[in-house]
Amino acid sequence: MRRAVCPGSFDPITNGHLDIIARAARLYDTVHVAVMINKAKDGMFTIDERISLIEEVTGELGNVKVESFHGLLVDFCKQRDIPAIVKGLRAVSDFDYELQMAQMNIGLSGVETLFVPTNPAYSFLSSSLVKEVAQWGGDISHLVPVPVLDALTAKLRQQ
Repeated sequence: MRRAVCPGSFDPITNGHLDIIARAARLYDTVHVAVMINKAKDGMFTIDERISLIEEVTGELGNVKVESFHGLLVDFCKQRDIPAIVKGLRAVSDFDYELQMAQMNIGLSGVETLFVPTNPAYSFLSSSLVKEVAQWGGDISHLVPVPVLDALTAKLRQQ
């Protein structure tokens, strides 16, 4: 069985993330989405909320498993016998950072990293940018799946 992982904080998941996950799901038997926990950051959504949203928007793919993880991504991979990490690249600046991570990961554990060029429609997109635009009342309906838009709108109303 061919397995890969798509890691990230997904706070929240965007259409760009979803595009990379869906493309990986066409190439692998199982795609694990690792929602990485960074205790140094306060997210808008809790880990459980992120997992729930990702499960909802990837449900139709049929071969995606969503889990949280704290620690090194290569440890997540080792624990689940996952030989590949799939990462989307938006720009050259992403490549510079991600190449260093990929080289470290293969050196630590032998886990390969595959880079997937982002769909040009999402090349500018990030969770941080989506949250900022939403906080200022901008239209993000074309940037996130409908369940995420609804959840984000509800969170902003609570603030």
